[in-house]
Amino acid sequence: MKNFAIQFLTAFVLLISIFACNHSSFFGEYKTIPRAMWHRDSTVTFQIPVTDTLQKHNLYIGVRNDIEYKYSNLWLFINVIQPGDSTAVTDTLEVTLADPAGKWLGHGFGGVKTSETLFRKNVFFPVSGNYEIQIKQGMRGTQLEGITEVGFRME
Repeated sequence: MKNFAIQFLTAFVLLISIFACNHSSFFGEYKTIPRAMWHRDSTVTFQIPVTDTLQKHNLYIGVRNDIEYKYSNLWLFINVIQPGDSTAVTDTLEVTLADPAGKWLGHGFGGVKTSETLFRKNVFFPVSGNYEIQIKQGMRGTQLEGITEVGFRME
């Protein structure tokens, strides 16, 4: 009976793991911010290959910050540039990194926390080709300390 319970528990955990990890990520990448010092004029750029112009996607922005980051949020300016005619769509996004009491909302061990925020839902890309995603920080001051990486994910 004990052997059956162990086998059942193992099978249950395996099935949960398979379904929990079944993300339909099409693209995902993080870029490192040198020395965790993000200058106001520095742009983090991602090249997104798109071949299916009918499929809808969810777009996420990921941020990794060290626990010495002195703000509870991060403002971002995001440009999505279409291939061909370089049509651009510009948007602003606020990423909340800590609650009002100062507790980090992201996950991770040690001194770095990872947060992911939905940027756009059910987006389709009208033209196939390589789209360019440009992300700049929109906080006050010239240098923003404590952001170690910025990421972009499309599913």
